[in-house]
Formats: sequence, structure tokens, C-alpha cells
Amino acid sequence: MTPKDFRRIALGMQGASEGEHMAHPDFRANGRIFATIAPDARWGMVKLSPEQQHEFVSAEPETFVPAKGAWGRSGCTMVQFATADGETVGEAMTLAWKGTLKTKTSPRTKKSRR
Repeated sequence: MTPKDFRRIALGMQGASEGEHMAHPDFRANGRIFATIAPDARWGMVKLSPEQQHEFVSAEPETFVPAKGAWGRSGCTMVQFATADGETVGEAMTLAWKGTLKTKTSPRTKKSRR
């Protein structure tokens, strides 16, 4: 897989657009980032749930790795392009894209002070 392949898959998601986040490409839908390409262009990132991340990392540890720190614990999953195949990345990307469809919880209403 190449960054061009990763970009093609990301932009193939309904409503997806490309932008830039911290000087590298990101892919958004519904105003939320679901994937990025790392500045070194050797890795991508898909934003999965922690459970989904576990499945991909367990099945293909040479390709999928949790991102470092809190991002990784929340499901951000690095994808190594050199070992990735389009079908599996497409599955992960679809799950990441579907994560943008979830509605945000409404903010708490402020309690009035008396």
C-alpha cells in the first residue's frame, strides 16, 4: 500500500474530504477526523474503537499498531503501509468512517443559580 492508495480509500468514503492537521493530511467526515497520513508517509492512522483496534492488532500485528499514549488507548491505530493490503485497510477505514456517524451527546444544560 502507498499513501496514494490510503488517500483513495479514505476519499472513497461518503462525504469524506481531505484537509490538513498538524502539517500532514487528514480525512474527515461529518466534521470529524477518521484517518490521517503521517508526515513520513510510511504510516497512516485510522480512528477505531479500542475493541476494533484490538481485533486488527491481534490479527495483523505487523501492520496495525496502537498509536502512542492516550491516543492509542482511545483507539487511534497506526497502519504500516509497507505490510498493509487494500482490503484490510478498507475494512478498518470503513469502521473509522462509521465512527464519524455517531451523534455527539448534547452538552449539559447549565443549572440556574438561585
